[in-house]
Amino acid sequence: MQRLFHRDTVPDDLRGGVIALGNFDGFHRGHQAVAARAVHHAHDDKRPVIIATFDPHPVRHFQPDAPPFRLTTLDQREELFREAGADAMMVFEFGDELAGTAAESFIADILLDRFGVAGVVTGNDFVFGKGRKGDVVMLAEFAKARGFFTEIAAPVNEGEAVISSSRIREALKAGDCETATHLLTRPFTIEGAVEHGAKQGRELGYPTANIRLGSYIRPKYGIYAVRGRLPDGRMLNGAANLGIRPSFDPPVELLEPHFFDFDGDLYGETIAVELVSFIRDEAKFDTLGALKAQMAEDCAEAERRLTRHVL
Repeated sequence: MQRLFHRDTVPDDLRGGVIALGNFDGFHRGHQAVAARAVHHAHDDKRPVIIATFDPHPVRHFQPDAPPFRLTTLDQREELFREAGADAMMVFEFGDELAGTAAESFIADILLDRFGVAGVVTGNDFVFGKGRKGDVVMLAEFAKARGFFTEIAAPVNEGEAVISSSRIREALKAGDCETATHLLTRPFTIEGAVEHGAKQGRELGYPTANIRLGSYIRPKYGIYAVRGRLPDGRMLNGAANLGIRPSFDPPVELLEPHFFDFDGDLYGETIAVELVSFIRDEAKFDTLGALKAQMAEDCAEAERRLTRHVL
């Protein structure tokens, strides 16, 4: 699996490939359907498969003060694309240069000349180029004139609504992990390096692994049943506080998972934490004894929910 960048010339062994074009932030069921069509065409014609993404997200370029909203990191997307059958991930580095590229130039100069694509698969709402003037109609017209093929993958519906990253973000903000998991086909997962903290959890008998939320969307603050994946591949069950820890000063926004039956050192390690089920809102406790009693209840409830949510 290679990671490519749009300013670079595509290596010879990846030219003539089929590219799935989109942002693919969450790589949810709808995104997976676009990628699957690209993989299908590529395998039929014995061509390489490239799945694209934009990083940073175009919204971050045009609205730099927008609250964090990412569903995946670039590293997570690369792994998801690999699992979907891609030979390479193409990263469109979105800045002034790409924002100012005319739609016609995006197709002719980047997709055709620089990448040498033989086919393009997109969703029906994909837009591109300066002022978002490029769309699937323009792409189809260029395909007919320049001799490459294009396919517009049909949207994937859930009931009467189209599966979208917006629906997943709304679910996470509401603490609805189950809906987010269903639409994503996997639990929403936060990856990050474990940092040293004030060690209040350890003093209470519940040591935690402190992780910054970075560019991820902020799910509903509260207590979650979680699963953690360690660098060695081990999966651990646990309970986590996600939020600002109102019982402690100063308030610091963190994801703090406590893993059951684990007593190792994770400082400096990058771990992945799956949000499986929302248990309750954050709350401030008047005494450490009351907080400790509630933590015991939260852990017991997390264990019950994780037993039900066997993945």
